[in-house]
Amino acid sequence: MREPRNPLAISFAVWQAIFLREAIDRLFDMRAAWFWLLIEPALHIAFITVVYSAVRMYTVGGIDVALWIIVGMLGFFLFRRTAIQVMYAVDCNRPLFAYRQVKPFDPAIVRAVLEAFLMAIIASAILAAAALLGHDSLPRDPLLVALAVGGLWLFGLGYGLVASVLMELVPETEHILKLLMMPLYLISGVIMPMASVRQPYREFLLMNPIVHGVELVRQGFVPYYHVVPGVDMAYLYAWVIVSLLLGLLLYRRFALQLVMK
Repeated sequence: MREPRNPLAISFAVWQAIFLREAIDRLFDMRAAWFWLLIEPALHIAFITVVYSAVRMYTVGGIDVALWIIVGMLGFFLFRRTAIQVMYAVDCNRPLFAYRQVKPFDPAIVRAVLEAFLMAIIASAILAAAALLGHDSLPRDPLLVALAVGGLWLFGLGYGLVASVLMELVPETEHILKLLMMPLYLISGVIMPMASVRQPYREFLLMNPIVHGVELVRQGFVPYYHVVPGVDMAYLYAWVIVSLLLGLLLYRRFALQLVMK
């Protein structure tokens, strides 16, 4: 007679099954779905680079403008894609909750891990293409890059957890949360240098933790990059901790509502 599995083994089995399901859905849901995952950030990067080239701006903060755009864009896309995937994790996997082993948090964490995996492949491909075009795209401080990228990913996870519960409790918040992504794109230092923003407005923009993550990723690639004063890794991870704790508490408190809706 087989011995009963421990809860950790059950959780890993559930995560593995959901991971395979989500991976197949993301990569083969439509024709060349994998291609569109890559082309979206690539087109954004190409368009913004052309715009900067048209105005004859070739460096930002002392580094090549193309690398500045690539690194910042990839960091923001990691946050945004992770947040959006986690936001809809419960709604898209609701039939799985018929199995008592599957909890609302399971598809959320699996979707976040899958997005990190896909973005790692996409980032490697884009950075390799940049290297072939003559840009120095190897990070000089891999540890700093890893910490900053990890912070952006974890904040995306925390943001998605909180947002998904809010969307289930108050469906109208979905429209607000969708609208927030565009302003975040504009005020996170992805396409606009923070150094060009005058005080006291820069202080308000630095309240956004994504700015800190994006700037630190750039510094990890080019140590002599002129990071704006006030950028702090601890501030980014403070938001990570608060968002994750709040998200987990909300999932715990409203677990029944998430499953039964």
